[in-house]
Amino acid sequence: MALTVEDARARIAVVRERIGRAAAKVGRDPSRVKLVAVSKTHPAEMVRAAWEAGHRVFGENYVQELADKADALSALEGIVWHFIGHLQRNKAKDVVRARAVVETVDSERLAEELAKRSVAAGVVTPCFVQVNVGGEAQKSGCEPTEAADVVAALRALEGVSVNGLMTVPPLVEDPEASRPYFRALRELAEKLALEDLSMGMTHDLEIAVEEGATIVRVGTAIFGPRE
Repeated sequence: MALTVEDARARIAVVRERIGRAAAKVGRDPSRVKLVAVSKTHPAEMVRAAWEAGHRVFGENYVQELADKADALSALEGIVWHFIGHLQRNKAKDVVRARAVVETVDSERLAEELAKRSVAAGVVTPCFVQVNVGGEAQKSGCEPTEAADVVAALRALEGVSVNGLMTVPPLVEDPEASRPYFRALRELAEKLALEDLSMGMTHDLEIAVEEGATIVRVGTAIFGPRE
């Protein structure tokens, strides 16, 4: 189903209202929470509709899809891409070419590859370290005990910057069950002197905002279910 500009504007407004209520509950400024509209598997035309509705920041999970959409929509002024999927080192050059913020750096070797590709391209790539706070074997992300080393590697390299931490907690039906994982990420970020936290999605964004998220990644509530 196509997404009209009016639909996109209304859905984004609802998500921003949810962010605003959650922020007010804990005395936070809702403008400190950036909304990344996750457009994975949805066509570029739907991203264009959301852009025409005034939104500018979009997230993609797959490198080729990111590259294709970044090329197709390169004329859209102010559009910003976040890469939020697992990134293999041999695809680092493609996300750098798309000028994406990389939210899923999970090893020193990936940090080094991104830095090398960024220096060659003459850009600085903003990065987040992905932390597997739930300890799930099937999830990407470094262990919490490894995060300090990955952060230190990014801080020491040219061509990259480390902005914060990111996590995808275990999928649970009750959003409240995500709170311990979000809190753990916040506490880890405080130890590492990092301000930005990318955490929370459509079903649990309120809990994430209450626990300090500065980025929430929302797909379904904006673009609808994936086909």
